[in-house]
Amino acid sequence: MGASEKDTDRRIGRRALLVGGVAAAVGTAVLARDELTHLWWRLPGVEKPRVEGAVDYRGARWVAASTANWRRADRPDDYDVDMVVIHVTQGDYASAVEAFQDPEHRAAAHYIVRTDGRVTQMIRELDVAFHAGNREYNERSIGIEHEGFVERASSFTDAMYAASARLTAGICARYDIPVDREHIIGHVEVPGTDHTDPGKLWDWDRYMRLVREAGAATRA
Repeated sequence: MGASEKDTDRRIGRRALLVGGVAAAVGTAVLARDELTHLWWRLPGVEKPRVEGAVDYRGARWVAASTANWRRADRPDDYDVDMVVIHVTQGDYASAVEAFQDPEHRAAAHYIVRTDGRVTQMIRELDVAFHAGNREYNERSIGIEHEGFVERASSFTDAMYAASARLTAGICARYDIPVDREHIIGHVEVPGTDHTDPGKLWDWDRYMRLVREAGAATRA
């Protein structure tokens, strides 16, 4: 499950944008254009149109995560998306949903895949989910949680593998992400994390084969 974190804009430093006020206090004459781009959601009256309950993956069920567990963005316009991070919840589906709806949890993934293969989306792909425990990786990735426990092989069912592979294949197609282990990684592979998921029982060879097959079927 995503590491608890608070995703703040520390990179701005002294150049703080005062939202809702009458002026922007900056340490230099002009705030860098890319920083303004990344802060567009904080400007008064500026908000990307959203459709309540909309999902990015057809067939997914929408259940909203707490707004404390993700950050509004406009990906891939403000941040390139080039990675999928695979997680395991270390609990059942209901406990994962409860955690992601808890504002004190400070972490959530975009999707949860159940053992029966059903997919729930809790954060839009265009937004930055706090799931990886690393700010840069949060900004560039989609996080997918899988119901179960890293130490139980029975958690990783055929239905889960197949559904998750279709989900990942669709994400890779949308953002032109290479289907390889440099771009589809486990939480354990994120720099700076202390998590071990998806664990040694996750069958990466099988999963990557299924992702490639799902992608090929979509293109056919």
